[in-house]
Amino acid sequence: MQRVVRAELDLEIEGALDLFLSVAVADAAPREGESLAISRSGVDLSPDVLEDAAGSRLHRLKVGPGPLQIRYRATVVGEAPPLGATELDTAVYLRPSRYAPSDAVFGQARRQFSGLRGEKLIRAVESYVFETVTYSPGLSQGTDSALTTLGTGQGVCRDYAHLVIALLRAMDIPARYVSCYAPGLVPMDFHAVAEAYLDGRWHVLDATRLANRRGLVRIATGRDAADCAFLSYYGGNLALRRLLVDAEVQGTDDEVAAASDPLRDDRQELLAIA
Repeated sequence: MQRVVRAELDLEIEGALDLFLSVAVADAAPREGESLAISRSGVDLSPDVLEDAAGSRLHRLKVGPGPLQIRYRATVVGEAPPLGATELDTAVYLRPSRYAPSDAVFGQARRQFSGLRGEKLIRAVESYVFETVTYSPGLSQGTDSALTTLGTGQGVCRDYAHLVIALLRAMDIPARYVSCYAPGLVPMDFHAVAEAYLDGRWHVLDATRLANRRGLVRIATGRDAADCAFLSYYGGNLALRRLLVDAEVQGTDDEVAAASDPLRDDRQELLAIA
């Protein structure tokens, strides 16, 4: 399976700032070709590359005021090897975090999912969030947590993922957040899903059901969106003038549909991000 992903960002920077980008696919993704160009007025700039234990790659650049253009493209061929988990990972991903405060939803989780364990539990959590939250672009705030989403019943992909993660952690299942490219996603954008750790493997859960899990390409992995934002900065200010995200599966018609049509994804099947 071949997937082509790209992201284009046009920024206007005010003042000197420390810029962090998380748009490159995770290091484990098998890439046939990849390019990242960061430029200003036709001059290419060279960022530092930072990588964490899960293979998430941050590109860091210290830059002054003015326009900045970012262009990223990668061709991902085949499947990445499954990510393992250390004892430290499973401990960290059981703890409450900024946007997934599992302690705050503990009572709700224990009432809603009492008696469920293992596969039945993670499927029930994903189904519950799908059925009780309405996808509402433009209504979610960047400071909303899983508790907000539980109360309002609305959100976007990051909110769905945070609620799934918080409920699973409250039920003693290690869970984490993944930002990704998602072929077939409508509307197309960076996407967010949850992963649950069960029987020695990470399984991907997408409660929005707007993307086919077989086509997902991992970008970053962390406790919640605070660890995986596609753009963050410190010391100055910026305006995002333009954002374009694209992801497609290339192959036969059946291969494309099997990995990018959300209706072809069997939600009862446990899958890892390929």
